[in-house]
Amino acid sequence: MTQKHKQVRHYHEPGDLHELTFSCYQQLALLTNDNWRHLLFRSIDRAVERQRYRLVAFVLMPEHVHLLVFPTTTPVEIDNFLKAIKQPFSVRIKSILLATQKDLLQRLTIRERPDKVVFRFWQEGPGYDRNLSSERAVRASVDYIHLNPVRRGLVVRASDWKWSSARWYESEGRNADPDLPRIHGLPWEFFT
Repeated sequence: MTQKHKQVRHYHEPGDLHELTFSCYQQLALLTNDNWRHLLFRSIDRAVERQRYRLVAFVLMPEHVHLLVFPTTTPVEIDNFLKAIKQPFSVRIKSILLATQKDLLQRLTIRERPDKVVFRFWQEGPGYDRNLSSERAVRASVDYIHLNPVRRGLVVRASDWKWSSARWYESEGRNADPDLPRIHGLPWEFFT
């Protein structure tokens, strides 16, 4: 019996913001290590810069990531953007695990087919992608992203969670945390 994978259609509409969600393999809480979080942020920064996106909002949860991004060029290729974040990060984590945590490496190494074994930090597939084309939807997405840690009971206020852009928004962009990726904020030209 073959397993069918859920197909996620990426709509590459110029001018839309994209709310992206992707998860760790089997929903494991793999994003609790501060060093790994920093590596992921560097990967996000590189992908944003190289592919000319703006990072509008984000949150890193223990087992998944939410990003709100605004592509500034065409064609818009969300799948390539996600690959540019996930693949280099996954390769780096595998090399760390080879040297330090053999048990976790073994747990994340799976047999896809009888002749193929792969390391899987991220859940297979493209994750969730939602196009946003109205100011109301964008603002609701920012709130949803920032409130993730509150809903989970990890913090009382969204800005108490270090691993999100909530604090940056609360300070109106005045308090950029060097540990976090570069946040561009809301693209005002989108709202005109």
